[in-house]
Amino acid sequence: MIRDPAPPGTDPTWNDVRVDHQRVIRDVTVRLPMASTVTEVCEAAVDALARYTPATIAVLLHVHGRLRCVAATGSWQVFATVAPDAGIVGRVYTGGRSAVVPDVTADAAHIPVRPDVTAEVCVPVLNPAGRTIGVLDLQWTGPADLGSWRLVAERVAARLGTRISALGGPAESRSEKLLRHVSAMTAAGTEWDLMTAAIAAARDISTLAAAVLLLGGRGGPRLGPPTVAPGELETRMRSELAELDAPAIGRIIDRAHRYGAGYTLGEAGHPPTDEHHPLVRVGVSTLVAVPFGPPERGGVLLVADERLLRPDPTTVNLLELLAGQAWSCLDRLRTLERLREQASSDPLTGLRHTGPFGQRIATVTPGRTALLAIDVDGFKIINDTYGHQAGDRVLIGLARALEDALRQGDELYRIGGDEFVAVIEVSRPEEAVRVAERLTEAARQVGRTISVGVALPRPGESPELALRRADQALYAVKRQGRDGVHLSAA
Repeated sequence: MIRDPAPPGTDPTWNDVRVDHQRVIRDVTVRLPMASTVTEVCEAAVDALARYTPATIAVLLHVHGRLRCVAATGSWQVFATVAPDAGIVGRVYTGGRSAVVPDVTADAAHIPVRPDVTAEVCVPVLNPAGRTIGVLDLQWTGPADLGSWRLVAERVAARLGTRISALGGPAESRSEKLLRHVSAMTAAGTEWDLMTAAIAAARDISTLAAAVLLLGGRGGPRLGPPTVAPGELETRMRSELAELDAPAIGRIIDRAHRYGAGYTLGEAGHPPTDEHHPLVRVGVSTLVAVPFGPPERGGVLLVADERLLRPDPTTVNLLELLAGQAWSCLDRLRTLERLREQASSDPLTGLRHTGPFGQRIATVTPGRTALLAIDVDGFKIINDTYGHQAGDRVLIGLARALEDALRQGDELYRIGGDEFVAVIEVSRPEEAVRVAERLTEAARQVGRTISVGVALPRPGESPELALRRADQALYAVKRQGRDGVHLSAA
């Protein structure tokens, strides 16, 4: 005996104990071949089942590490995605075996989608090779023949898996791809990683063969980083663009920012604009150009293919969203870098200060690293006589002179008002003294004198004690008349 489905607005306690399950299977079997996409297949299965049972029904397919709800009915709220090991659905997916739960309150894994559910049947959706690609889940609020519905669900799931596989298997929509790539860009820790992720995302979302970033800014236009394993077209594009002069690259960027995103229409016989001739020379037939960032410091995202294609406006819109999100992430990374630089630098001289200095001296190598304690001679007199602004100018000029006198790899820190410390790597003490003498000469060249104390950390000696010895050597110079260098005893 067949029970007619409850019409909308009627008693929700209607049950399906006496449903003709063979008819359910036949109905689903007829509907699935008429669906032309994976989403339509899942919706057809859910709609067919919903005609015969008041159960909450959902099809979840495994897409990029998550169980994604592709079709559902009968609940106040469904979860868009579920972790593949979460809930009864996750248990069925990972185990590949059906689950019949007559009392969901006794199963802690049950994920509540409505408060009145009492029972659940969940079965795996398998492809023809027997691999689990998702689950079919049914939840009841009243009496149901769970054993029979398990058999029905398994047979429906088998047909579902076969049809889904024939259509190419579970796949992300382009908007879902965009969300996934945006998450990867947000998690990027460096500009290089971010831009590499953005370029890879552009290729994936557009399905075009190549993507290249051209970047503007104060340093002049330049190429962004290459993608991992770039194709032939992308390699040729990068090589051609690398040969262009800055004005030619600037014109490509300017066109995108002047007029907005542009794309070819996939029609042969139309000449390219002057800016894009270099790309056509290397085989580009289809091109989407999307502005990247603001005109004064941004660039352009070029997505291309050798095939003569017709990108639809939705593709271009998604690439615009991608470029906008990538720029926001890049701007955030640059802002954080500026804040880190400000936090670790002396705002007056630009030198690193006590925080980074403490980290640096904690890593010194005994006998190979020298600490040079530096003090400006007569600095208090300058401040008292001419004022703090004059003193600031002295410190700024002296900091630049000392930096210029140091060797590549030597480091200079400002650790107090007129106190500096240089950390240098040397092979013997005499080398450290020579560097210190170069610093005193550099100070004289800008009309100042400094006193420098030199100490090399001893084996087993703490960096703090080594710095104290350098300070003591500095005060020895002060006692001897300033403007000189003294080496602490080994």
